Amino acid sequence: MAGAQHDEGISKTNDLAQQAAIDEHDLGVREAIRRYPRAIMWSVLVSTAIIMEGYDIVLISSFFGLPSFAKKYGHFVDNASGYQISAPWQAGLSNGTSIGTLIGSLANGYFVFRYGYRNTLLVSLCLIVAFIFIPFFAPSLPVLLLGQILCGIPWGVFATMAPAYASEVCPMALRGYLTVYVNLCWAFGQLIAAGVLSGFSEGTSQWSYRIPFAIQWAWPIPLFAVLFFAPESPYHHVRRGEIEKAENSVRRLGSASHPSQSVALMIHTNELEKEIDAGTSYLDCFRGIDLRRTEIVCMAFITQPFCGSAMGGTPTYFFLQAGLPTSISFKMSVGGLGLAAVGTLISWKLLHAFGRRTLYLAGLAGLTAILWTVGFISVGAGTSTAGYYAQATMMLLWLFVYYMTVGPICYAIIGEISSTRLRNKSISLSRSAYYIGQIICNVINPYMLNPTEGDWKGKTGFFWGGCSFVFFIWTWFRLPESKDRSFEELDLLFAQKVKARDFSKAVVDPYAENVDVRVTFVDK
Repeated sequence: MAGAQHDEGISKTNDLAQQAAIDEHDLGVREAIRRYPRAIMWSVLVSTAIIMEGYDIVLISSFFGLPSFAKKYGHFVDNASGYQISAPWQAGLSNGTSIGTLIGSLANGYFVFRYGYRNTLLVSLCLIVAFIFIPFFAPSLPVLLLGQILCGIPWGVFATMAPAYASEVCPMALRGYLTVYVNLCWAFGQLIAAGVLSGFSEGTSQWSYRIPFAIQWAWPIPLFAVLFFAPESPYHHVRRGEIEKAENSVRRLGSASHPSQSVALMIHTNELEKEIDAGTSYLDCFRGIDLRRTEIVCMAFITQPFCGSAMGGTPTYFFLQAGLPTSISFKMSVGGLGLAAVGTLISWKLLHAFGRRTLYLAGLAGLTAILWTVGFISVGAGTSTAGYYAQATMMLLWLFVYYMTVGPICYAIIGEISSTRLRNKSISLSRSAYYIGQIICNVINPYMLNPTEGDWKGKTGFFWGGCSFVFFIWTWFRLPESKDRSFEELDLLFAQKVKARDFSKAVVDPYAENVDVRVTFVDK
């Protein structure tokens, strides 16, 4: 009798889940916006914390070209170069943030699974308020480095949490847009930093670099006050068996008239993944079919630093070394990062039209061509004024293309490819891979650009263009298309070991009784 009731309960859950899956596939973008305004709001607010990391990335690298900062923390080279922060310290300060964010991203995978998104986020906001005091008052480079490492820990939490939260609280129709919004926040942070630094670029006092540090306090306090009321991800409750709490979260996130139906889909997805691979530890990310998913999210993210962002993502220092005056370099950075924000907005339209794989391939092809063009300009006209501005113009184009394609689309990929049971840990690993790549690039790049080291100037583009081409090849063979796929459909595609280039050809029915026909193919 009990067994019959149990089977009946499973059947009812599956029926509700199937109906929810049908409804989600039928839900258009406009209707999703109308029905889920609160999910959009909370996703946007959680992602807003990313602004702080984007702000600091530009801040610390641009400080290397700020005369007052270089005079305080650097050493005098000669009359032509003036004061410079040495290449080892440039690498150290840039990597200090990366080391901290690496720690934070890995810690996030554990703490979110154990304590949930909301609690982890609130604690991280408190920590960043305290840690900002260290770089603000730093009397020396070692103290500044310590501050960058400690500030990086909560930034790593924010960067890892935002795409995971967005992918779990929003319907499929909005999932790509709101995970990509994470990158827009990154671009906004960089744009704000560039604007602030442009205003202080000719300052000679300590406040020209201390005030930009202090501005970082503008985000965490109001965010804490608002996000204190944020709902927890319903997927988090489902993974913990807290079904009633999951339904309450669904009610708070949208206008779903049948929250039990939405939760049933989450339960079905969770159970399907448990059948495929029941583990939820970091080690499970490297076992079975999840190894492939981990490879994809990690490689997709590590593509970012190696496709030229060490050179073009924070362009002020490159502009200076290419030969542009200080004030113009900072102003061009503002313009470039403004283009980055516009590019991210355009990516939303492109994401709907072309999907993830196509945009990644097109973006990497374009970035490779741009970087090699910069290198050739540097070889042919690297010492002329026209050559300086031509290189700068190409790097502005690099920013625009990057933020239309590789920059934002990556967040959609990592939010969709990872399994729901391992999502926090998969995204943490992918972000950690990014930070490791960033550390490597931050070590290499100063030695190529710094006038006291390689002094390659624009010829650095040859190196990063070559790296970008390598990742283009990987993308062609290994990155699948996840557009318009539910999480359970992706689970089955990976379980069936479908080739990356065949994902778009597959027809998936997660509710087919015959397991052999759950995944079939049509020619396109």
